[in-house]
Amino acid sequence: MLLYITLGSTDLARSQIFYDAVLASLSLVRRVTEHDELGYGEEADTRCRLWVLTPVNGESASFGNGAMTALEAQSRDAVDAFHAAALANGGTDEGAPGLRPYHASFYACYVRDPDGNKLSAVCEKP
Repeated sequence: MLLYITLGSTDLARSQIFYDAVLASLSLVRRVTEHDELGYGEEADTRCRLWVLTPVNGESASFGNGAMTALEAQSRDAVDAFHAAALANGGTDEGAPGLRPYHASFYACYVRDPDGNKLSAVCEKP
């Protein structure tokens, strides 16, 4: 259903460090590096599905209240690694890894990137 997601950044170099680390835990790689944008995707896919960019209007990046990007993790260990990488690379905790009440196997963590964008890594496998 989704084609791609974009997230704003006020410091693309800082974001590159953060996103390279956290997305590697989900087997996603940086495929595009430009002066104003970074593109990430699966190694086997030619498309970038997550973009981090400086806002086109030249204003500072801001995050949306109630907006969150949830990324699929293939294992609970990957969720744990995502959370640890986020905290080690300038992110902040919004909810430690663990089971959530959405269904019996919904294992997730929640973080904010250095610009305040809210991210989640979720494994729905038992």
